[in-house]
Amino acid sequence: MNKLLILAFLLFFHGVTFAQSNRVTYIGQRTLPLNDPTRNRPLVTEVWYPTTDSVQKSDKVFSPFIRQYTVRNGRLPTGKYPLILLSHGTGGGRLTLEWLAQALAQSGFIVAAVDHWGNTFYNKIPLEFLKPWERPQDISFALTALLQNIEFCKIINPQKIGAAGFSIGGYTVLCLAGAELNYHTLITFYKTVGHKEAEIPELPGIARYFDDSSLITASKRVPSLQDKRIKAFFAISPALGAGFTGKQQVKLVKQPVYLIGAQSDSIAPVKTNARHYHQLLSGAGYFEFPGKAGHYVMLNDAIEEVKKSDATYFKDDDSVNRGQVHAKTASLAVSFFKSNLK
Repeated sequence: MNKLLILAFLLFFHGVTFAQSNRVTYIGQRTLPLNDPTRNRPLVTEVWYPTTDSVQKSDKVFSPFIRQYTVRNGRLPTGKYPLILLSHGTGGGRLTLEWLAQALAQSGFIVAAVDHWGNTFYNKIPLEFLKPWERPQDISFALTALLQNIEFCKIINPQKIGAAGFSIGGYTVLCLAGAELNYHTLITFYKTVGHKEAEIPELPGIARYFDDSSLITASKRVPSLQDKRIKAFFAISPALGAGFTGKQQVKLVKQPVYLIGAQSDSIAPVKTNARHYHQLLSGAGYFEFPGKAGHYVMLNDAIEEVKKSDATYFKDDDSVNRGQVHAKTASLAVSFFKSNLK
């Protein structure tokens, strides 16, 4: 991403909330500096929630993205609310699905998104890009931390917890549901017929790390990653599908799953990913965007300057309306979670 985006995100990380538009329903937003000492992983977590506080002048700061104003550190609501945990795509960040977080918060959910350490656009550690088993543990740690937080524990309904993710974040939530990745099969696929899926723009040349000895050793010591506290799973353009070759690997998935795909996705092609997962997961819901909608259509909508400077991530085909794609996806997510977190 270009310097404008990095600067804007850094401003946010230092406590500034920025926005491009305003609405009547207010959303509070807080940043929690979590840290998992057992794995030595900082897990900065962003939380969105309904609030009765109104937007202040200090909240109205420039943003490179089209988003609703939020109330920084706004008052927490009363009562108990369902919680949705968000997992970003590879090389992204906790804010890259804010359009979805805001839609869910406006619909009565608390939403929490973690920065998957070493796998964000401002903190790229090649080997961390190749450790998918760390991500589900990040989400589970953040969930535990929120349920133990002196303030959030009072407003989260622990019986109504869901998870949503994009790209490798989509894999992450399926893993939390009980899907078991065959890492060796995945890497073999990337080295052979699936080499194009390993060529990601977020970190070019990642394939040279496939045979790292520490990575291979770590892949053989992965603990159980299923989190039974989470009751519903929404995977958007899920990746890593080639690591699943049979229904035996998803036999533990018992809770509701919904999958979103995009017909023209060239990063996580639906044939080996969204459609493939759908074939394996009997009973899972499925929606696929037709036409020229690609992988990065699921990232935040950006202002024109950013669309020009970072076209790979923010410029869509002229036939695609990113806002409409987001609205449809958010509508499906809200409906899915309301139906399955009763």
